[in-house]
Amino acid sequence: VRELETEVELEQRRSSDSVKGVRKYERRIKELTYQTEEDRKNLSRLQDLVDKLQLKVKSYKRTSEEAEEQANANLGKFRKIQHELDEAEERADIAESQVNKMRAKSRDASSKKGKDEE
Repeated sequence: VRELETEVELEQRRSSDSVKGVRKYERRIKELTYQTEEDRKNLSRLQDLVDKLQLKVKSYKRTSEEAEEQANANLGKFRKIQHELDEAEERADIAESQVNKMRAKSRDASSKKGKDEE
């Protein structure tokens, strides 16, 4: 009888230990399940953030390209106007030179006329 009682106690301890082990693993499974859900939520939030940032990058890229096109157009206009200015300055220099030549001729003619009258 004592052997049987000892055996029953031993079995009860094993059973109790097994139940404790099962509960321990159930808690661990619960923790891992919770952690997995949290990871999924975080992944979803991060994916949303990545998507939003990609849209912003696209928008900034488009804005940058438009600004570059505008800058190129303005640079083209500047170069054209600069060329026109250079040509106008050249024409002004030529005109000024011609005016100076005409003044010189006029002075020469006046001085000759004055000498002829004397």
